[in-house]
Amino acid sequence: MDTPGPRGPHLEWTVVDSDIGPLLLAATPEGLVKVEFHAGPDRAERMIGALVSRLGADARRPPPGEEVLLAEPIRQLKAYFAGTLRRFDLPLDWRLSSGFNRQVLLELDRTVPYGAVVGYGELAARAGAPGAAQAVGNAMGSNPLPLVVACHRVVENDGGIGGFGGGVETKRRLLALEGVLPQPLF
Repeated sequence: MDTPGPRGPHLEWTVVDSDIGPLLLAATPEGLVKVEFHAGPDRAERMIGALVSRLGADARRPPPGEEVLLAEPIRQLKAYFAGTLRRFDLPLDWRLSSGFNRQVLLELDRTVPYGAVVGYGELAARAGAPGAAQAVGNAMGSNPLPLVVACHRVVENDGGIGGFGGGVETKRRLLALEGVLPQPLF
């Protein structure tokens, strides 16, 4: 286990390129704690500042290839985008999610596999809260671990694609990667 630094536990972070743009990844000794889309340099620095403040952690960005806590998440993300990984198998640090939001995210992760989708209302029912489709939408929007806990697989009950924190075009691309939608023409 890491020895806490002057501010608290260790937080390792990096930005990796992906088929959907730069992704910020952050992990603690407990597991992956944050995945964030569109992680350009300024945005990444702001996000890490917020994480450090919220978790009371010391942050470190190791040189590429020298990641310790993030080596396996990076490897699995590459395999996912290459089409060879269908389920992430990573330790997760759930401190950024709690209550109903965490319950819904755990249900999503447990019951909606690669290549499948579920409606907001159906996921609410599965989580034991029929009629809470809007609350499920809020839970998806607060997901600290998108891609790994695949909130892009949650769609509108009428078949519409629904919203997505990474942008609707990103959601389309992820669903196409998983074979749910056709690949974009351009």
